[in-house]
Amino acid sequence: MIIEYPEKLLTQVKRATKDNRLTGFVPGMGSRHPRLVLIGEAPGREEIKQGRPFVGSSGKELTKMVELAGLTRDELYITSVVRSRPYSIKHVKNARGEVVEKHPNRTPTKREVKAFGHLFDWEISQLDATVLVPLGNTSLQRLIGGQAKIGDLHAQVLHQQILHLNAQDQYELAGPTYWIIPMYHPAAYLYARRLEDTVKHDWRQLGQWLQEQENTNRR
Repeated sequence: MIIEYPEKLLTQVKRATKDNRLTGFVPGMGSRHPRLVLIGEAPGREEIKQGRPFVGSSGKELTKMVELAGLTRDELYITSVVRSRPYSIKHVKNARGEVVEKHPNRTPTKREVKAFGHLFDWEISQLDATVLVPLGNTSLQRLIGGQAKIGDLHAQVLHQQILHLNAQDQYELAGPTYWIIPMYHPAAYLYARRLEDTVKHDWRQLGQWLQEQENTNRR
């Protein structure tokens, strides 16, 4: 399933981000009744090209981790807190010594995350889901607050409300209670292989917890 966002929310995002270095738009995708909701940071170049979340190098790593948890991508819903690709502008010399302009990926700003806030809140509300898995600091902080760090909370099981943007565009804890299990973003261990064993252990642990939780709910 590819979610269809209300035009009012899309217009709101366009207005709020018109002066930002953002390009493209990738909708959330997956089951409307997911076993897990995976929440990334923002799409990269390959995601914008294909119009699907997590299909680049990070996506390949994510698929491996999902399989370690005993899951398939068909059982999940995948989105991110920013739906467009944030980029920076850099001028570098190519092999011929010519100065060329590059547009590498970058981390979205807090202002950009907030610009997508009402759209993100609406999207999560449309899912029949109880377990949210933020991937990395950006999505974790969007859910529970700016002091949260993935290095401190990875693989921990939290049970609480999540932050929503209110009518005054301020964050507040509201809505239903979710299970929240933070995980390292796949890009983190692509560039820091020392994390690989930890990440694999975390995903196996997540799969075990999910199975136990679902078994309990069936009783």
